[in-house]
Amino acid sequence: MVYKVSTIISCFLELVEHWIGFPVTMEVESTNNNKIWNVGLLLVATLLAAKLISALIMPRSKKRLPPVVNSWPVLGGLLRFLKGPVVMLREEYPKLGSVFTLKLLNKNITFLIGPEVSAHFFKAPESDLSQQEVYQFNVPTFGPGVVFDVDYSIRQEQFRFFTEALRVNKLKGYVDQMVMEAEEYFSKWGNCGEVDLKYELEHLIILTASRCLLGEEVRNKLFDDVSALFHDLDNGMLPISVIFPYLSIPAHRRRDQARKRLAQIFTNIIASRKQTGKTENDMLQCFIESKYKDGRQTTESEVTGLLIAALFAGQHTSSITSTWTGAYLLCNPTYMSAVLEEQKNLTQKHGNKVDHDILSEMEVLHRCIKEALRLHPPLIMLLRSSHSDFSVKTQEGVEYDIPKGHIVAASPAFANRLPHIYKNPDKYDPDRFAPSRDEDKVAGAFSYISFGGGRHGCLGEPFAYLQIKAIWSHLVRNFEMELISPFPEIDWNAMVVGVKGKVMVRYKRRELPLN
Repeated sequence: MVYKVSTIISCFLELVEHWIGFPVTMEVESTNNNKIWNVGLLLVATLLAAKLISALIMPRSKKRLPPVVNSWPVLGGLLRFLKGPVVMLREEYPKLGSVFTLKLLNKNITFLIGPEVSAHFFKAPESDLSQQEVYQFNVPTFGPGVVFDVDYSIRQEQFRFFTEALRVNKLKGYVDQMVMEAEEYFSKWGNCGEVDLKYELEHLIILTASRCLLGEEVRNKLFDDVSALFHDLDNGMLPISVIFPYLSIPAHRRRDQARKRLAQIFTNIIASRKQTGKTENDMLQCFIESKYKDGRQTTESEVTGLLIAALFAGQHTSSITSTWTGAYLLCNPTYMSAVLEEQKNLTQKHGNKVDHDILSEMEVLHRCIKEALRLHPPLIMLLRSSHSDFSVKTQEGVEYDIPKGHIVAASPAFANRLPHIYKNPDKYDPDRFAPSRDEDKVAGAFSYISFGGGRHGCLGEPFAYLQIKAIWSHLVRNFEMELISPFPEIDWNAMVVGVKGKVMVRYKRRELPLN
C-alpha cells in the first residue's frame, strides 16, 4: 500500500480540526495571540503527522527487544541508576523479568539476570562481548600498556602471566607467607581487648599482599611509602572516574603522581634484582621473568601496571570478604561452633601446622566464606560491550534480541539472591553449599557468580580463599570473640561495595591449646 505524504497530512489535519472544533490554518488573524495559537497548533499537528507517517511507511523492526525501564527522558535512567543499581534491579525484576534495558543518557544497558539468560555473557568471545570499552576508566590507575589499554591478544598473554604466578606450586609458597604474617600480626594483640575488626583485617591483608605480590623489598623497607601511594591510587578511583577518568580534579592529580612514584620504586627494585641476580618467591618475580609468545620480556612499566592491577583485584575483595565472614560467624554460634570443631579435628590430625594442603581441608570454613561472598560480592556489577547481535531465552521461554552496541550487565549482588536458585536467599546458610544440597550446582552453571565465570572468571579465586582461611583459622584457634557493635551495614557508596563503619569485636585469648 502506497501512502502520499500530502494526503496523510491533509487527513490528519482534518482529524485535528474535528477534535479541537475549529480550523487549523496559517491564515493571518487580527491578533498576535491568534497567530501564535495557530502556529503552535500547526507545529504540533505537523509533528504528530510525521510520527504517523513514520509508523506507516517505515519498516517495522522484527527484533524482539527487551522491555525498557520506565523513566523520565534524558536524565531519568541516570537518576534511577544513581539511586543504586541493585535498588533499581529489585524494583524492575518483578515487573520486567530477567531481561530488560535501562536507557542511561546516550547508552542502552541491558541486564541479564540469572543463569538461564547469562550464559552468553560469560561464555562469549571478546569479539562478541568485550571488556575493554567498559573498563577503560582503569587505565589511568593501572597505567599504559597493560590489561584494558592493550589489544585482547596482548591482554590474554598478560592474563597468562597472572595464571602462571598463581599456580599451585606458587600458592604453596604464598601460604607460608600468609600464615607467617597472620601469626606475627595477631601476636601483637593483648590477652584481651576490643578492636575494629574491619580495620585490623584491612591492615593485615595489605601486609600479606605486599609480601606475596609486591616482594620482600616493599614489605620490609618501603611498606609505609608504598601503602600511602596505593592509598592515593585507591582514592583516585571515584564514581565520576568511570565517566571522566582524566578529569583534572585533586583526587585524579594525586592518583597520577602516585602512579608515577610507584613506577620509579618498582623500576629500581627490578633493576636491582636483575643486576644482583637475586630472585624471590613473589608475583613481582614472576612478572619480571614472564615473556610474550614472541620472546619479548616484560618491561618495568608493564610489571608495575600488572602488580597494581593484581593488588587492586585482590586487596579490597579479600578484606571485605574477611570482614563479612567474621561478622556472620560471630552472629551465628552454630556455624562458629562447626568451624571451631573443624579446627580442633585438624589440630588433632596435624598439630598446629598450617600449610596449603591443610587449608584445603577446611571445607566448613570454605563454605562459610563462600556464603558471605554470595550475600556480599564486592563487585556488584559486571559489564561488557556488545559487538554483535545475540539472543537469549528466559526461564519462561520468552526470547529477546540484544542489539549490537548495547552495554550488557550481570549483577552478582542480585543474581546471587534469586529465590528459584537459593532457598531463603537472604539468610546466611553455608550448608546450602554442602554436598547434600549444592544449591549452586543443582541450578546449573553461572548460578554463583561472585567470582564471575566463563572466559573472564577471577584468576585470584584460589589465592583469596587461601588468604582468608589462613586468617580465620588462626583467629578461631587462638581467640574467643564477640561482636559488640551492631551487625554492619553495606557501604553502597564505595566503588567496591564493602562494609560500612566499624565492626567492633571484643576478644580474649584461648587459655588451652585446641589439641
